[in-house]
Amino acid sequence: MSQGKFDAVSLSIMWERLVSIADEGATTLIRTSFSTLVREGYDLSVMLFDAAGNMIAQSTKCIPVFIGTAPVTMSHMLRKFGTADLHPGDVVISNDPVIGTGHMYDIAVMRPIFIRGRAVAFAMSITHLPDIGGMGFSAAATEIYHEGLRLPICKLFEAGQVDDMLVELIRMNVRVPEQVIGDIMAGVSCTDVVAGNVIDFMREYALDGLDELSRLIRGQTEQAVRDSLRAIPDAVYENAFDAEAIDDPVRLACRIDKSGDSMLIDFAGTGPCVRSGINVPICYSRSMALYAVKCLTTPSVPNNDGATSRITVTAPRHCILNAEAPMPSAGRHIIGHFVVPLIFGALAAALPDRITADSGLLNIITFQGRLRTGEPFAATYFAAGGFGALSGMDGRPTTPGSSNMACTPTEVFEDLTGITILRKALRCDSGGAGDFRGGPGQEIVMRNDTGHPLVVFSMANRTEFPARGAFGGQPGALREHHIDGKAISPKGRHELAPGGLLTILEAGGGGYGQTSSRSKERIRDDMRRGFLSAEQAKRVYGLLS
Repeated sequence: MSQGKFDAVSLSIMWERLVSIADEGATTLIRTSFSTLVREGYDLSVMLFDAAGNMIAQSTKCIPVFIGTAPVTMSHMLRKFGTADLHPGDVVISNDPVIGTGHMYDIAVMRPIFIRGRAVAFAMSITHLPDIGGMGFSAAATEIYHEGLRLPICKLFEAGQVDDMLVELIRMNVRVPEQVIGDIMAGVSCTDVVAGNVIDFMREYALDGLDELSRLIRGQTEQAVRDSLRAIPDAVYENAFDAEAIDDPVRLACRIDKSGDSMLIDFAGTGPCVRSGINVPICYSRSMALYAVKCLTTPSVPNNDGATSRITVTAPRHCILNAEAPMPSAGRHIIGHFVVPLIFGALAAALPDRITADSGLLNIITFQGRLRTGEPFAATYFAAGGFGALSGMDGRPTTPGSSNMACTPTEVFEDLTGITILRKALRCDSGGAGDFRGGPGQEIVMRNDTGHPLVVFSMANRTEFPARGAFGGQPGALREHHIDGKAISPKGRHELAPGGLLTILEAGGGGYGQTSSRSKERIRDDMRRGFLSAEQAKRVYGLLS
């Protein structure tokens, strides 16, 4: 097939093929990874780029917000190593937060794809590492230097030969070297599978390059975004609210200037960075903003650079949504996940049938300690609050909002950590009331059965400001963390003694619409399912029987 002559059917088939190639890379990543973060939590993404570094496909099982960070990482990698400096068998890596995903726990692995001595495409994987040294995955650092080993853009493999010194450097700086190196090498294997499939794809269709196909795919996506943006009334939309930081709350603000088929999002008015690892580099703030707009405009169109070309995101330097070194950012999700409800709130009046009420958001807890055998371990546990309600639909129970990581199965987590999960149940009365109810959170009780003290890093939000309802809906319940029955700092470092209990009460999602509009039948169904108590039904909805 000659380039420049792709009919609509062929384009659709080839587009799907490229996405499936990325999906096969993701499957390889999941099957070969060592840590539960990737294997069970799916904290990953796999992307394919053309020869110019334009993203043309992303795996469907992925962290969707990396649509905004991966192209930035690729551009910096190509700036460091031009095509003349790259050769078959090279693999480039980096976990620099500023050019990556906003914290150094995510590592990007990139491989150039060659045909007849020419780089025709690039494969990239991004995964969350179980450890990168320093204090451990937490919000406790006061400088970025406390957070671990920051790798500049460098070659892990050159012409197929691994850099043994770089591998040894990483091994000596992490708590669980077998897991960390294993996960990095899983990324290497993933990009190798993607590269082989891309070469087979190009040979099958007799393509000398992917540039023309990339242009058409990105062009169709961009046109879909343009059409959707035109349907939003031209105006300036604004929103602002407070989010819990460390001592005092921090103000988050956005101004959206929508004009024709383009949109400018500015975070002016947002508060300053803080001396804690909850600051957000602009790469992550921008990515969360792009994700929010995509959810409202073209959610069913596969991700590529065409989805982001009409949206510009800016923020004042040194505000908490535009952090720079040496400000720490390991827990950047704590604040960064608020970008989505910030933008949804701004556009609520223009798109009332598309926005959701606020969600309970994702909760991340890090454990460091020793197993009964004495071996060290570092593990991260994901838990989800309730999802916000939307027009015509109740919020889903215990479903992450602003991200989509999966929770590690109880049996797997217990086996790998020596921590016993005694209870995991829906949290009654936690979902915000409304015509459509917010999703309930959950209660999780863990016991330290390792025989050794455990360090627990709490990285929670929604502990002071609940998930807000929309259009008259009520807020969800706040998130709480307790050790042995006593409330603990939601962003601190704590010790869990042998036999000690950690209790997590997950935040509920906000409700949508007036409570008076919810039918008695749906209220009683909530009570039957354990979402709502009789006392709450009477207090909130006025249901007497």
